Amino acid sequence: MARKETMTSRERLNKALNHEIPDRVPIDLGGFQTGIHRIAYAELLAHLGIEDELTILDPVQQLAKPCEQLLERFHVDVRYVCAHGPEDFDGSIRTATRDGKLWHDLKDEFGVVWSMSYEQQLYMDISHHPLADATIKDLADYPFPKGDDPTRFTGVRDEALELRRQTPYAISTGIGGVVYEVCWYMRGLERWFVDMIENPAYCEAALDRMLKFWMDYYTGFMAEVGDIIDVVMIGDDIGGQAGPLFSPNFYREIVKPRQKKLVQHIKSLTPAKIWYHTCGSVLQLIPDLLDNGIDILNPVQISAADMDPQKLKSRYGDKLVFWGGAIDTQHTLPYAEPQRIRREVQKNLQVLMPGGGYVFNNVHNVQADVPAENIVALFDSAYEFGFY
Repeated sequence: MARKETMTSRERLNKALNHEIPDRVPIDLGGFQTGIHRIAYAELLAHLGIEDELTILDPVQQLAKPCEQLLERFHVDVRYVCAHGPEDFDGSIRTATRDGKLWHDLKDEFGVVWSMSYEQQLYMDISHHPLADATIKDLADYPFPKGDDPTRFTGVRDEALELRRQTPYAISTGIGGVVYEVCWYMRGLERWFVDMIENPAYCEAALDRMLKFWMDYYTGFMAEVGDIIDVVMIGDDIGGQAGPLFSPNFYREIVKPRQKKLVQHIKSLTPAKIWYHTCGSVLQLIPDLLDNGIDILNPVQISAADMDPQKLKSRYGDKLVFWGGAIDTQHTLPYAEPQRIRREVQKNLQVLMPGGGYVFNNVHNVQADVPAENIVALFDSAYEFGFY
C-alpha cells in the first residue's frame, strides 16, 4: 500500500538529525561526497528520458551537478549552497603535453596540481605537490590563500535565502574543513607519512597553517549562511579498508586537537549539525569524532572492516547520525542485478532507520561504471522501503 508523506524535506531531515522519527528516511544525492560521476549521470538521464545540459560540480572527481528534475524524481530532500574561490583565483582547467600525452591540469588555491589524461577521462590525480621538499621555514613563508577573503561568499546568502523561502528542502554546505588531507596533498602522501615518524614538528606546523585557513573560512561563511543552513559538511579521510590509515596515537595527539578546535568553532557560529566525511574502517575512532563534536558520519563504508551496519547502529545509533551506508558500493552496486540492489537496500534500511538518525545515500559518489538501472533501483528502493 502506498504511503503518504506528511513532512517537508526540511522537517524530515531535521527530525532524522535529532534522532526522532520522520515520516520517511531523508534521501540525499548531489553533494561532493554524495554525488554522481558525469558518465553515470549522462547514462542515467538517457535511461530516464530527462534532458539536461551537463554542469561539472567537481572537476577533480568529475562529478555532475544533478538537475532539479532528477532530484525530484528520486525524492531528494537536500539542496546545497557552496562558497567558491575568491575572485582573484583562476581555477580554470588548462591543457598540457607531457610524456607524449595530452593532459587536463588544474592548480588549486594551495598550489596543488591535479591532472587527468585525455586517455583516462575519469578523475584527476595529484601531479604536483608544492611543498614536497619544504622545510618548516619554507612552510612558514608559503603563500597560503586567505580563508576569510569576502569575495568567496559573494551571493551565497541570497542563494541560501532563496532556497529557504521558496523551497521545502533542507540546506547543506558543500564540503570544507579539510584540515588533515590538504596537508598531505601539498606534501605528498609518502613524504607526509615519513614526516609523521621522523619530522612530526613539520606535520604540526602544516596542520596549524591549514587550521587557520579553515577557521577564517568558516568565520566568513557562517556569517553569511549560519542562520539559514541545516548541515555543515567537513571531512578528512582517516580510514582505510582494514582500519585507520595511520596511528591512532598520532591522530589523537596531533590531528584530533586541530579538528576539534575547528568543529567547536563552527558550532559557535551556527546551530547547524556538523557532518564529517571519512571513508574506510573508523569504528575505533568514532568515540574521538564524537568527542570532537560531530553529529553525522558519512559515507559509512559498510564493506570496510568492522563497519557492519548492525554493529554501528547498536553501538552509536543514539549518539551519531549515519548518512550513507545504503549498499556495498564496491562489490554490489556496480555489478549486481537491480533486484539484488533492492534487497540489500531494504536490509540495510531495516537496520539503520529505526529511531531516526539515518539519511539515505550510496556509500560515497556513484561511480562511472554503475549501470543506470542500478541507480534507479537504489533510489527507488530508498523511497519504497524508507517509510516509517
